[in-house]
Amino acid sequence: MRILVIGATSQIGHFLLPRLAAAGEDVLALSRQPHDSHPDWIVGHLPGGMPSLPPLKAVVCLGPLNGLSPWLALTRLPGTPHIVATSSMSAETKRDSTDPAERELSRILRDAETELSTTCASRGMPWTIFRPTLVYGAGLDKSLTPMVQNALRRRVFPLPAGRGQRQPVHADDIAAAIVAALTRPAGRNQTFSIGGGERFSAAEMFRRARRSAGSATLPLPVPRFILNVASAVSPAMRGPIHRLDSDLIADNRALEATLDIHPRAFSPQPETWQAGS
Repeated sequence: MRILVIGATSQIGHFLLPRLAAAGEDVLALSRQPHDSHPDWIVGHLPGGMPSLPPLKAVVCLGPLNGLSPWLALTRLPGTPHIVATSSMSAETKRDSTDPAERELSRILRDAETELSTTCASRGMPWTIFRPTLVYGAGLDKSLTPMVQNALRRRVFPLPAGRGQRQPVHADDIAAAIVAALTRPAGRNQTFSIGGGERFSAAEMFRRARRSAGSATLPLPVPRFILNVASAVSPAMRGPIHRLDSDLIADNRALEATLDIHPRAFSPQPETWQAGS
């Protein structure tokens, strides 16, 4: 039977599809846009835009988690496919954010995780949820890559002060964890946090990103008092600025013990920031 990958064009999907193919799996890739070059690519979206599907061995959802359970609740999938989904460590790290929108995002993620595990249990379907930290690696993320690309265009790289711990995780390490969860029974019916192989300050993360950009940029330190002024002037900036001094990390012990996945250290290269790398 086949494995359906929802959100196949995502940065995790970029690495997951080759890993599944190398493992000999028959993959059905789904995204909002067609890919004529791939014979096993179909078009659809959660929750209400899904096509008819053949019997499935597993469903891997790399898209919005809150659309998965409503679709499963309304769809009678043949058999009991293993449901694997990615959530986010924001479910925990933004729980007590000063930004109401971030607290709401945390609640939505936690509710979606609970709904998914409950729906799967009621159908007898095994499930696995991954909560990654900041994801990078394919030039498709919405955080570090735009910062690097903007700096390369302007030749100036802002370096905000930040004491909070960071643990960026490479998208390929998440893909490896998904494959491991599909092949190891011990990975079923569990939620795994997954962060990178090392922790360091937010300021160090920005410094490493600058050093890996591939072209010279002028470092522009952004001191704390300027960040405080920006936070006071712009309410939309308060959450991101506050998080610079908050720890956004994950405990990888369960991931390593159960799935034998050991994410890499944060050592980006210039190609890391190029789309589709």
